[in-house]
Amino acid sequence: MQELKQKDREERSKLVIWKHPITTLQYFLLECISKLLKASIRLREKKLTVAFFIILSIFAYQLCVTDGPHSESFRSWGKLLSWCGYWVGLGILSSVGLGTGLHTFLLYLGPHIAAVTLAAFECMSVDFPEPPYPDQIVCPDQMEDNMSIWTIIGKVRLEAFMWGAGTAIGELPPYFMARAATLSGIDPDDEDYEEAAEMFEDHPDGGNSITSRAKLAMKKLVQQVGFFGILLAASIPNPLFDLAGITCGHFLVPFWTFFGATLIGKAVIKMHIQKIFVVMTFSKHHVEMLVDWMGYLPLVGMPMQIPFKDFLQKQKENLHHKPGTHIATSESWLQWVFEKLIIAMVLYFVISIVNSMAQSYMAKKQKEARDQKTQK
Repeated sequence: MQELKQKDREERSKLVIWKHPITTLQYFLLECISKLLKASIRLREKKLTVAFFIILSIFAYQLCVTDGPHSESFRSWGKLLSWCGYWVGLGILSSVGLGTGLHTFLLYLGPHIAAVTLAAFECMSVDFPEPPYPDQIVCPDQMEDNMSIWTIIGKVRLEAFMWGAGTAIGELPPYFMARAATLSGIDPDDEDYEEAAEMFEDHPDGGNSITSRAKLAMKKLVQQVGFFGILLAASIPNPLFDLAGITCGHFLVPFWTFFGATLIGKAVIKMHIQKIFVVMTFSKHHVEMLVDWMGYLPLVGMPMQIPFKDFLQKQKENLHHKPGTHIATSESWLQWVFEKLIIAMVLYFVISIVNSMAQSYMAKKQKEARDQKTQK
């Protein structure tokens, strides 16, 4: 059976859109339909909850469209909740992975913090007019005497915390999967879980590879230290944290112990480390120093330095324009490259989702085939 599972995994890994486009898209659509059907069944089972949220949504919509003393505060709260939900959703996508290691921090939160940092040092203030902030950053009329990194960190604290909270929520599926497997006694057909299950047995050497030893160390840290072990594992950049969730679920660690430590580690400690790094990297003197050093590169230094200087100068000019006024735009090749790079990363992210869901549907078919063989 183990050999058959391994063979199925190898066959499943080959199902990608650039090798089998028609089959991949077909399985992706079937998996989407399957998940929608499951979601509809669950919603029908919780009719009272669904009815409550429908009534609440209708009531909220009526409050939103009806003018009155409440309108301004209601719209501001709605905007705040939408902003928080946006970053929580990106955090969940980043943590769940969906078949890729691409971080939404690199695509969204990191550039947002970098833009706020550059604008704060140029404007000498973080009191950007709202609107157009956060869609567009414009310098306020009043400036401060100095600008500290802690002021900038405070400006982006909400979105960073929400993104970190989303990554903590995204770590729950491995925990619940392992917990359900332990309580039911049925091991799920999941490669990460089976690799972790092997380490739940006594292997003092932890294997020969560095990865095996790192996984064993992670398992021991979480199992022996408990809350503070989970907190430490969640507070640092850790690609093996899924193993922490599986370990906690397998040994039936209480939910709030696991999620509380994960939330504090990822949304508070780790996010402050990442914010400080981005803010310090994109502070005014560091950016100017980097651009100056770029000119010393042989052959390509000057051709690269000029467009970078032009790009930064245009960004500074855009920060000082008044809202509603027209800005003459001229796209540089550097901006064009950045935009195409972001588009390519987003496309890769979408393709990885398609591949992952198609492989998930194929895994179900393979499991059905194995069950039929077992019955025979």
